[in-house]
Amino acid sequence: MRTGPRADLEAQVRTIALAEHASAAINLNQQGSYVTWNVFTISVANLVLIAVMVVIFGAALLLPFPGRHRSGDLVQEAPPQEEPQEPAGGQTVPGDERMWTARFRRRALTTFPPNKLLPDRQPAYVASWVYVFGVASLAALGMAIVSGFTIAIGGTDWWHTNAVGHFFNSLHLWSVELFMALLVIHLWGKFWMAAWRGRRTMTWITGVVAFLASIVEAFTGYLSQQNFDSQWIATNGKDAFNAAGIGAFFNLMNFGQMLLWHVVLIPLVLVAIVGAHVLLVRKHGVSHPLPVNRPRGLAARLAAKRADRAAWRGPTRRYDILKEGAIASLVILILTVGLASLLSSPDDPPVTVATWAKLAPADFLATAGTELDGSSLTASYGPPYNANGTPQSEGFAPANWAGLRQPIDTAQTFVLGPLATAAPVNPALAAALATYRAASADQQVKWATAYGKVITKVTFVNGNPVVPAANDGPVPVMLATELTLARSGAIDTDLLAQRPFFTKPLLFLEDGQYYAGLADNNHLTGDQWGVMNETGSYPGQPWLWLYQMWYHLPGWRNSANIDLIAIYMTGAATLLLLAIPFIPGLRDIPRWIPVHRLIWRSWNQQAAAGPTAQPESGPRPEPAGQK
Repeated sequence: MRTGPRADLEAQVRTIALAEHASAAINLNQQGSYVTWNVFTISVANLVLIAVMVVIFGAALLLPFPGRHRSGDLVQEAPPQEEPQEPAGGQTVPGDERMWTARFRRRALTTFPPNKLLPDRQPAYVASWVYVFGVASLAALGMAIVSGFTIAIGGTDWWHTNAVGHFFNSLHLWSVELFMALLVIHLWGKFWMAAWRGRRTMTWITGVVAFLASIVEAFTGYLSQQNFDSQWIATNGKDAFNAAGIGAFFNLMNFGQMLLWHVVLIPLVLVAIVGAHVLLVRKHGVSHPLPVNRPRGLAARLAAKRADRAAWRGPTRRYDILKEGAIASLVILILTVGLASLLSSPDDPPVTVATWAKLAPADFLATAGTELDGSSLTASYGPPYNANGTPQSEGFAPANWAGLRQPIDTAQTFVLGPLATAAPVNPALAAALATYRAASADQQVKWATAYGKVITKVTFVNGNPVVPAANDGPVPVMLATELTLARSGAIDTDLLAQRPFFTKPLLFLEDGQYYAGLADNNHLTGDQWGVMNETGSYPGQPWLWLYQMWYHLPGWRNSANIDLIAIYMTGAATLLLLAIPFIPGLRDIPRWIPVHRLIWRSWNQQAAAGPTAQPESGPRPEPAGQK
């Protein structure tokens, strides 16, 4: 959050450096368009993204899959022979079989033999575009990792000041948008397949957990952008995290912490979960087709469960897993490069205390007065900043458990501390500060309150504030100097020097009206479904609609505890999603609404026509489904 002449020069350099790249792209930085229906408000960009996702999923259900009618490569599986316990060409010396290494090798080969990890064939029913979205989402994830790694090499400022860096940031943005969109569509497909059947519960759970980890990864990515959108998301998202007691440790306004979570910690967790999910798919294969007609009676349902658990013994077709992955990666590369070149990526500059003081000096002075008299939002917030406010509570207040982990005295932090650094070279300020500090706490509050009542009528002469006379003691002199320091960038420098980094400047900005006004103009505020939005006409994070929805429901939207309610309800919905395989009725929806008939229509037609493939001579390896 740099200010002053150097910041102005950097802004000019950034503008010149990005001009060439921006001129080649469609300008989506203009004001976005929004649609409102009932309690729902959504940007046209997000609406387009959701519509594209729905169209892609519908096309996957309806478009014929290549080669679905070819029967020449279909073979009927023979019963498998027992897998060897040791790899070909290697023997265990007698007495070594109880070694940990030998045991682990036997267990690994039994669970994941090579023909499962890299299968040559797949069940014949895997003949639908719906099966493609798993490997496509993996390809998009790979693209996001590579582009993010490149940005990390360039540094956190590279993409703000360099056209090449901005292009890689655009690649990163669109690869993430593709990854999240494809992952959501993949989740839709697996739900309508009832993919948790046949001892595949952990496959479903790891898939859902991977989706949740992806949301957190994307969220921390937004927080790491160092632009206005990331600032606003941080200052607003912190309310929910603070209410839940998490914000004391997971500080959304600490850029350094969020950046490390985004580039190191969460990616490791995400890749590990995705890896476990892929291994489970390789171990158990994809779920078998649901019967065209629902099983009737207990015996029929038990027979269907046994069939779901059994290994597939029906026809199989050729499956080149490496070729499929290569094609998916190429398609994702073409799409991301095309989108990055055509649409670029947003980068509204961050707001600083200096720009605030220059463009809205009256609001700055009024806010500084509230920091002095203790009436600002931060001054009366409560944990984790101070003990002045009442934390949100639904039965209990989790914020109280964490306590005051980031203590802030707003008068000292935002006003008195910065002024004290300038007092030695400013006699008038030094005298005003001495008078203020010598007064009682009650008198200090009275002065600041009196100043707050007349500051609404402030005028400016040659940029200097002229405040109507009031019983406000030394406060006018103090805050006039504060305004001068802020305009010079000294307040930004002082607040950034205080730890945790970035937190205090953002809290100061949030207490004023100028910051909120900018967010309102960009449709980022809570009543505008802002957590889903991006600046300009760019798509944001529509997959966060479930979290945002609770803020708009009648009866809750005006509650003082709405942040805590939203956390609770989103947590409950997440647990429900994870527990689908265990909940009767919920897990039966795919049987009641037979979308699965579209997914497996080619297989159902083949099954109805009778067997077309002949058994091959000799045993064949047991097939494994594709991702």
